[in-house]
Amino acid sequence: MTAVPRFRPFDGGDGLAVVDPIENRRCPFRTDRPVSPRPIAPAGFFFPVDGAVELTAAELVFPYVVPVYARDPSGEVVLEADHRAAERLPAGEYVLELMAPIKLYVRVDGEVTIASTDDRLAFEFGEPTRIGLGARSRHERPAATVTTTPEPTDLARAVSTFGSALKTLDCDRSLPSLRGHPPRLELGSELNIPEAVEPPDSGVRIVVPPDRATIYAASPLAHYLAASVEVGPEPRLETDAGFVHRFDADASIAHGIERVLERAFFLDCVARTEGLYPVELHERDRLEDRIDLALDEFYEADLPARIETALSIPHERVADLLPRWNLVAHATPDPENATVLPYLVDELAIVRPAPERRPERDASPLTALAIGEFTRSSDSPGSEERPAYVSPPEADVFGQAWLGDGVPVGANKLTRAAFENGLERSASGDAVEVAIVCNDPEMAAEFDADDGTLYGERERLPFEVAVHGDVTSGRLRELFAADVDFLHYVGHVRDGAFVCADGLLEARELPTVGVDTFLINGCRSYGVGARVIERGGVGGIVTLSDVGNRDAVAVGRLVARLLNNGFSVRDATSLARSYRLAGNQYIVVGDGSATVGQAGSGVPNSCRIESLGDDRYRLHLRLYHVDSGVGAQYVPYIDGVDRHFLAGTEPPPIELSGDSLARFLRLAEIPVRYDGDWCWSTDDRFAEL
Repeated sequence: MTAVPRFRPFDGGDGLAVVDPIENRRCPFRTDRPVSPRPIAPAGFFFPVDGAVELTAAELVFPYVVPVYARDPSGEVVLEADHRAAERLPAGEYVLELMAPIKLYVRVDGEVTIASTDDRLAFEFGEPTRIGLGARSRHERPAATVTTTPEPTDLARAVSTFGSALKTLDCDRSLPSLRGHPPRLELGSELNIPEAVEPPDSGVRIVVPPDRATIYAASPLAHYLAASVEVGPEPRLETDAGFVHRFDADASIAHGIERVLERAFFLDCVARTEGLYPVELHERDRLEDRIDLALDEFYEADLPARIETALSIPHERVADLLPRWNLVAHATPDPENATVLPYLVDELAIVRPAPERRPERDASPLTALAIGEFTRSSDSPGSEERPAYVSPPEADVFGQAWLGDGVPVGANKLTRAAFENGLERSASGDAVEVAIVCNDPEMAAEFDADDGTLYGERERLPFEVAVHGDVTSGRLRELFAADVDFLHYVGHVRDGAFVCADGLLEARELPTVGVDTFLINGCRSYGVGARVIERGGVGGIVTLSDVGNRDAVAVGRLVARLLNNGFSVRDATSLARSYRLAGNQYIVVGDGSATVGQAGSGVPNSCRIESLGDDRYRLHLRLYHVDSGVGAQYVPYIDGVDRHFLAGTEPPPIELSGDSLARFLRLAEIPVRYDGDWCWSTDDRFAEL
């Protein structure tokens, strides 16, 4: 399925919206006149686009500010603009690249003025001008399916095909949009590799022992370096140029593989500022302060030379500069787990061999508490058979996942079905469709249909919200079967069934599920959530134990607003754990990278604010990763800040006045930690500081 963006003229207004119906992204443009977009061939935008139209206007206005790169016909950047810009390009041919939730390109032949404030980006052409508008969806599918046996030698050859998805071997592949989706893997009686997934000859090989766990761990690095994977003695990375890096010098082979990936990726992120996106990058400044490295030469070098240079730098010299990784997946060596690797590698997750089951006494205090609540709930009279829990070891990453048998406490339970369901996501309407089901009147405060803060109408991404109260089992079946982007269930779950107005609805009785993502905010909803995934869901949030109504309402409201503002279901759940103790009873099942809304800034973020007195404040930002994986970058629109920062980092604290802080907080709704409390940047308390 190819996601072709839609170009929708406004009803009764001047402008149009570009809509990605698969990824639920919407980018509106106001124009100075009514427009009638005409489809054109998707050529001439320098970058590939999935669809394009032509229209006539003297002005295009975007409702929020994103970085813009103006390129000449050869692709050379002639101008970069972001907030408070006032730039004029003389008459000529240009492609304007917008770093928006949908990749957008404006092609024009004429003069262009780029003018922006804090919350408005305008392209002015002086007179009615023919404009080409191209768009590329971020939704991608595997190009083909590789069949492999469970034997390590065959698995190694199958994983070696992952590099075929890369769109370049240059440093720019550190951007999520230039990596592509690896081919699917299926288990069979013999190895079969289609010609369509023949990887490029990168000149890099990874040699690992003949065991599945280590091959799984090598798969992200094999993808990123387009490396072949071989089994053999002396675990190492080697290149055609004769360079050898041995993994056995590290604490474990998997740990050594992980460190190579981190260093190679980070150096590419820094060096890509010499290429397509020549921005001022904070991490580049810090690297150049401590290491003498000619980044222009590094950027132009071939991949084997770049990996040799990257690994010549001691890890401890750059460890504090590395972005915090998006996801670590702990995978057991079961053969079936190989089929999930392409989806983990797609977001460049780190894959670690799963440890032996840890005793409860070795778990962190909060994890032990969650395990205790979970097992007590599972032992209650009439409950389903008690499943085995697992406690993944602590890791300094945004999210953790478990691939294997057992219920992970504090981590994302991965299943192949969820990822396969995500590939088959059907196109939704132009608005995000949300169904709220409230089968417990005492929890109605969780959604409060008149509040407007959970799934409110927004010009940037409208929501169509339908609230259903006291539904019957038949009606709940219909709602789960409907083509709905997100279902928010508020009510009770008993013995693996939803409590409905007319009795219980067993989750196993659900028809094929059309709902993509969900929050089942009822006690002990893990089992029903897992079955929703089996029947067609993509990703959802569930509970492991009993949760009191007051806690459930508070956590449910927080999670809903986070999802509304572009956080993935995994990151929203992680934030909920830090918000309230009961948040530790919530975990994600299925694809934790699934999203519902979109971040106004492009990169989801949160912040902490310190009051310094005398109208001075200190702002601490935390930048999350985009749903497509590591590698994005972010620029905060604050006076005096002229640097970009890599996603996954915490920029240095920014000291600013109350007026500047209030202006920044108005740009997008983000979660804020202030005076020890969680709140939102759009709260009245921040209107005037």
